[in-house]
Formats: sequence, C-alpha cells, structure tokens
Amino acid sequence: MEEYVYIDGKKYRRGYTTGSCATGASKAAVYMMITKNKIDTINIDTPKGIPLSLNIDNVNISDDFVECSVKKDGGDDIDATHTMDIYARAEIISKTDDSNSYFTLENIDNINISEECQSELYKFIRVYGGTGIGVVTKKGLSVGVGKPAINPTPLRMINQEIIKLIESDFESMLGHDKVLKITIFAPQGEKIAKKTFNPRLGIVGGISIIGTTGIVEPMSDEGWKKSLSIELQMKKEQGLDKIILVPGNHGEQFIREKLNLDIKYVVRTSNFVGYMIKEAQRIGYKKILMAGHIGKFIKVSAGIFNTHSKVADARSEILVANLALMGATHEFLHKINQCLTAEEAVELINNSEYKQVYNILSNKCRDRVKQYLNEDVDDIDVEVVIFSMDKSLLGKSDNTDDLLEVFI
Repeated sequence: MEEYVYIDGKKYRRGYTTGSCATGASKAAVYMMITKNKIDTINIDTPKGIPLSLNIDNVNISDDFVECSVKKDGGDDIDATHTMDIYARAEIISKTDDSNSYFTLENIDNINISEECQSELYKFIRVYGGTGIGVVTKKGLSVGVGKPAINPTPLRMINQEIIKLIESDFESMLGHDKVLKITIFAPQGEKIAKKTFNPRLGIVGGISIIGTTGIVEPMSDEGWKKSLSIELQMKKEQGLDKIILVPGNHGEQFIREKLNLDIKYVVRTSNFVGYMIKEAQRIGYKKILMAGHIGKFIKVSAGIFNTHSKVADARSEILVANLALMGATHEFLHKINQCLTAEEAVELINNSEYKQVYNILSNKCRDRVKQYLNEDVDDIDVEVVIFSMDKSLLGKSDNTDDLLEVFI
C-alpha cells in the first residue's frame, strides 16, 4: 500500500477498514486450515486498487477449525475501532444449517454476481457474524433486519479472496454436501460499539464491518477540503464549465447508474457542502447539479452546510416540520420522529400521501444553496436531486430536468 498521502503539503498516513481486516483474517484462516501451517502475513486486494499486506495475530489452529485476527489501523483518521482485533474463524460444516443468520453472495441484493464473481463457488461460502459484531434491528441500512452488520463490499471481498484459495482444491475440500463457514467476530466489539453511531442506527451488540474501498483515507478537515477544491480547479482547467456535486460514493453511483450521466462532471464534497459550493462559485462554474442522499441533503434544506453528524443532526426535526406543514397527522409525525434513519422514514413516506415532501425538500435545499452563494446568485443555475439508499430518485427541484439536459 502507498502508506502516505500528501494534502496541502502535509503527510498523512492511510489506514485500512474493518472490512479489510475481516477479509485478511478470513483468507488467512482458510489458508491455514488448508495447509495446517501458521503464517504471519496475508495479502489481499482492495476495491480501491491498493493491495494490502496484513499482519496476522492470535492464531489458533485446531483439528476442526482455524481462527486468527487482524488489527484495525485507521492511519491518521483514528476512530473508535482503531487498534481493535477483528477475528475470523474458518471451518467446514454440512449444508443442513437453514438459519437466516449467514450471508452468501447469492442473498445480498447489492451485489451483481455475474459481474463480481465468475465462479459459482460463492454458493459454498457462508459468512456469519459472531461475538462483538452488531445485529441490524431497523430497516434502511444496506443489510436486512436480523442480519449481522457486515456490509456488502466486505462480504464480496471475503468471498473473492477465499475463492482464490479454494478454487483448485474445491472438490477434495468440500465436495457437494459441505460448505465453508466463516465467522467474523470481535471480542471488544460490544464495548467499542458504544462509542460509535451504531446504537443510533439500530445496530445492537457490536461494531459494523464496513468500508466501500477497503482503505481509510486521512480526513484532516482543512487538508481534505483543499484537496477537494483542487479537483474542482482541475476540471475547470480541463475545459468543463458545469459540475455535479455529490457527497460520496452513493452519489457518484446514482449519477452513473440512474441518471446515466458522465461521471467526468462529478466532484465529491464529502460533508463540506457549503465550502464546496462556495469554491465552485469562486472558480467560475455557472451550472451546478447537486445529487445526494436524503439523509445528507435534508440538512442542507435547513441551512446546515456541514453535514457531518458531529456538527449538526436535525434530520427528524426537519422532516417532521415539513410534513407538519403539509398537514400530516400527529400519529404519522410521531412515527416519523421515532425513525432512527432517514431510510426508515422514507419507507413510511413512500406508503403515505406525503411523497411530495421530497420535492419540497429539494426546492428548499436549492433555495438555501442560492442564499448561501449570495453574490451574483442569478448568474448561477443550481438544481438539486435527492435519492434513497437503493439509488431510487425521491425528489428534485423544479427546474432539474432543464439543467440535466446540459450534462447529456
């Protein structure tokens, strides 16, 4: 891995996610189960395209299973999970377990098997959550209710790395009546999870195994903001006169997959929405399309321009206020107020007569942005679209369709 990145002339160390730790521990456990030889390191690939060599700790090789761990390293973006041990246990079991507590790639909606995995060996790999891995209790996350909080990207990584090991020895190892059971666990997980946002998201009993790239990028606020601004400047110098601002990965996927627009126009804002629209104005962009998840942009609709939860989080209050202005019943408002995630609220709204609230929020978001831009605002076209976690379009500001045409 390229261990350091330079932001604004300063050196920051990268790290790796809990998903990469779980992947490394899983691959190492399977390798040692096959060879019965202890190893100290394991190599894995990441969606970021950066290979990792991970140290393997706490090895336990027995006749029936192998378990080991990888220590989480957040680099210079230290969070509650930094330095904790993420374990994996590998064992061979019969196919008779019909419980709903495990994953295969086959039952993960967010993964396209035909693209992600050419081998059908994924059918013989089951991933479980053990001690210290949280369980999802509320709708709206990328994992279903009752499942361990192991996100789709780490699940894909685990499967891909294991298939590399077992493909040639599959028949002798498993036959057709056995499966490979991988259990991810974290002895410190329940304690550490109390310091994370998991309890607020309805994830109970432990941490989440997450990460969309496998790599933790340094998040020094000032340095990170300047690096985002540099991308805006570069695109301007490349001849682009219009831009699409999105908070992160989900926004980029929405632009590409649902709006079918060229991602050359896309620049990420992270949580620094206010900073980035001011930078876009300063650099000279006259047409700005903003696309974001409702959980982020509902904050902007109320004038909150840093969308990190540690800065401000009034999602429920904003949604309740707007629905109340639409005449929603007290009973419905109370249900919305009890939602722990924006996605949970979306499900309620989608089954109600108040779906127009999405367009209302989009218009308010656009108006707040124009107010924030202040000077020469009439010279800049800004429109807003909001979407849900499954990339469904929820709402858009009034003149979005006209603006979209300039990006086609």
